[in-house]
Amino acid sequence: MPLTGRAALVAALGSLPIGLLDPSWTGLLAVNGPLAIACACDYALAAPVRRLSLTRSGDTSARLGESADVTLTVTNPSRRLLRARLRDAWPPSSWESGTEVEASRHRLTVPAGERRRATTRLRPTRRGDRQADRVTVRSYGPLGLFARQGSHHVPWTVRVLPPFTSRKHLPSKLARLRELDGRTSVLTRGEGTEFDSLREYVPGDDTRSIDWRATARQSTVAVRTWRPERDRHILLVLDTGRTSAGRVGDVPRLDASMDAALLLAALASRAGDRVDLLAYDRRVRALVQGRAAADVLPSLVNAMATLEPELIETDARSLAATTLRTAPRRSLIVLLTSLDTAPIEEGLLPVLPQLTQRHTVLVASVADPHIAKMAASRGNTEAVYEAAAAAQAQTERQRTAEQLRRHGVTIVDATPNDLAPALADAYLALKAAGRL
Repeated sequence: MPLTGRAALVAALGSLPIGLLDPSWTGLLAVNGPLAIACACDYALAAPVRRLSLTRSGDTSARLGESADVTLTVTNPSRRLLRARLRDAWPPSSWESGTEVEASRHRLTVPAGERRRATTRLRPTRRGDRQADRVTVRSYGPLGLFARQGSHHVPWTVRVLPPFTSRKHLPSKLARLRELDGRTSVLTRGEGTEFDSLREYVPGDDTRSIDWRATARQSTVAVRTWRPERDRHILLVLDTGRTSAGRVGDVPRLDASMDAALLLAALASRAGDRVDLLAYDRRVRALVQGRAAADVLPSLVNAMATLEPELIETDARSLAATTLRTAPRRSLIVLLTSLDTAPIEEGLLPVLPQLTQRHTVLVASVADPHIAKMAASRGNTEAVYEAAAAAQAQTERQRTAEQLRRHGVTIVDATPNDLAPALADAYLALKAAGRL
């Protein structure tokens, strides 16, 4: 039977693509004709959602721990005033816990034919690419009784870069590098160091540095000064296999390794050396080659941003072969991996002679500070057992490191906070000794 009167009006309202603010109003509308008419007019005066034009602008990258602002521009082409609430949806890791609701929701009033902007401030908690999801718009009428709702897909990507917290150590390491450049041969002389200049002899200089030919041509004694070699090749090799997924403190081992690699890359590029990057487990995950000194750090940071540990065993034989192809000439190979006994003895040691025969090899590993804390614990039976287990783990780690040293490998084994400066110091020591 056809509906008439108020019942027909309520049925018509129920068929509209709108949302009641309170479901209990349906019964009220059935007996209150003026209210039903007011709701219908409110819906009719709400600006249409699907005709809106939405665009994005703003930051496309940010370091982990820093914020990124993405601006949403809403253009209202209709003849009605837009009174809207917006939800700008992003992945949960785009905000710190508990801040998503406040950061992603906006209120906008856009007159007919005009545009307004709303800025969403992201503070990502993980590295990688964060891609925008849908923008949901709810358009209200002047009375706020009914609302039209719809979604728009407005693509945008923010790349979250490694934080590079170790850059605070860069000034002190650069000062150390400048000292190496200005030192006399008695301190920096080593195999392969480069002749820099002649200067007058001062008491305390090594007599072996006297240049007798230059001395014969002048009235004072001349000594040769040396500087560390430049334009050497350094290949940073990140092991992205399963051992890099282990968390030490609040971060994976891979993140600590990347931070150390970035400090070394910044230091080496300032020293005039060429720096490349290879990330590998069973296939190449990232490769950066042939960058100019000014572009090295941005290129490495961008390549590392999307790297994640892979829960597979690293193929050491394939890693060595790829390393040799990437560095065909003599280089410093910096392998950032684990010093766990099984992966080293079964994987790296059998192929290590292929690397050490042609290159200088340095292995850097993240040590767990909790192990040292356990080794020092006492007081009850449980603490003693923990100390015994920690001591055994430390002994195995030292034995593994000693096996690598016997092959001529330089070892850097330090906690996440100390790994980056320790690796930089090891590089400077090799450079001062002329081993690059």
